Amino acid sequence: MARAAVLGRLTWLGAEVTEAVTETPRVRTLVLDVPDWSGHRAGQHVDVRLTAEGGYRAERSYSLASPPGERPAITVERLDDGEVSRYLTEVLGAGDQLELRGPVGGYFVWEPPDGGPLLLVAGGSGVAPLMAMIRLRAAAGSDVDTRLLFSSRDWDDIIYRDELQRLNGNGLIVTHTLTASQPPGWAGYACRVDADMLAEVGPGPEQRPRVYVCGPTTFVEAVAEALVHLGHQPQHIRTERFGPTGS
Repeated sequence: MARAAVLGRLTWLGAEVTEAVTETPRVRTLVLDVPDWSGHRAGQHVDVRLTAEGGYRAERSYSLASPPGERPAITVERLDDGEVSRYLTEVLGAGDQLELRGPVGGYFVWEPPDGGPLLLVAGGSGVAPLMAMIRLRAAAGSDVDTRLLFSSRDWDDIIYRDELQRLNGNGLIVTHTLTASQPPGWAGYACRVDADMLAEVGPGPEQRPRVYVCGPTTFVEAVAEALVHLGHQPQHIRTERFGPTGS
């Protein structure tokens, strides 16, 4: 009910795609120009609305991948049966229009004054809001201890792969696990995220890190359960999840 009340105070804004960036074979980032944009915080999301010529409308929610101070950008993964995700990743391009409502959310957010250490755990396109935090961290010149554990299917499916390699360092440690296949000579993790992996990546519960977990519902639930098993306090674990309705 609270979320519905917040949305009721928000209005739909016109947005124009200024850039469409191919992240992986299935994922694109759409950078948007929104004339009346009021700004956003790292970790928030927006509702996107598409209207067909016949009047049919479809709405989906997407996390913002861009840091505060930059144009809003959403990162969309194409789902085989997703009418909206297929349109956003295969058809929409620079100059095209859509509608945006938001930003929404104040729970799953981070700002440099919040400090750390930070433990960020992402599954697939769930890395988007965590990337907004990492980009904000870099833009602010923060060296707060930050660990990103990123689960992807294979090497080619790693979203923001090159940028994460560039940002790795200055207190940021990026760890990948590839669950489906691995390139020749791969020496990293090759399984789903579990308690042992989380304990090795750290920081541990004794350091009282701020934990953010985002990904498919089953992924988020498994990771959150493992974190609690390791001794992390539930109130320190913030989660954002998505399911089939985000198509």
